[in-house]
Amino acid sequence: MTSRVALVTASSAGLGAACVKALAPHFRVVVNYHSRPQKAEEVIKEATAIPPLYKHDASSGDRFVALQADVADRTSVQQLVQQTVDRMGRLDVVVSNAGWTRITDFMNLDDQVAEDDWDRCFNVNVKAHLWLLYAAKPHLEANPDKGSFVTVASLAGVRPSGSSVPYAVSKAAAIYLTRCLALVCGKSGVRCNSVSPGLLLTEWGQRFPEDKIEATKNKAVLGRLAEIDDVAAQVATLALSRSITGQNVVIDGGIAL
Repeated sequence: MTSRVALVTASSAGLGAACVKALAPHFRVVVNYHSRPQKAEEVIKEATAIPPLYKHDASSGDRFVALQADVADRTSVQQLVQQTVDRMGRLDVVVSNAGWTRITDFMNLDDQVAEDDWDRCFNVNVKAHLWLLYAAKPHLEANPDKGSFVTVASLAGVRPSGSSVPYAVSKAAAIYLTRCLALVCGKSGVRCNSVSPGLLLTEWGQRFPEDKIEATKNKAVLGRLAEIDDVAAQVATLALSRSITGQNVVIDGGIAL
């Protein structure tokens, strides 16, 4: 039997790339990218240097594969899952990491009523998770240990905050969607959980003004932002656990207390 396989969407940079590396000791991993294949290959190069904890040889198939897909498109999502299974032979874990937002003045209502923002946030931050789980579910169920689906949500979905109101509302919906999916999929053994990081200093997070970053640090009980690698480690914990489902783990340095 081939070793277990994880698919991480939007994983050519940032948290997705960190999740690939956190999962690398335990799984063969598909790195999904949208428009930057060279970044995906850089992630694979770095992850390849991490020794596997499972037996891997040429007969096991590729350890890492980069696959292009626009996860905001339902057909593209279906194709990504099928390509994953075709290339890797199975699918055990899905980390649904894609997201979209536009940085706005959260407290300015005039800045929160752009209909395109609401449509795009719900399409990428909610519906894309559903389409991915729906496409992956038969493959997750086919494995002896069943499978795990981890949604990347946000502290903004727990505590009104973040880049915009549409983003916060859609992330709250993503958390609740994951709980619903845990209930729906539980009888077949598939686990569904989410993580809700606070502000992470990824390429995207660094777009926030320095004063906002400092203000966010000051709100945290620990006096610092969540670390990207800590969030990725929690994703790996949820991916590996056979006993956790329907949970949302907040990783924010204590802001939500």
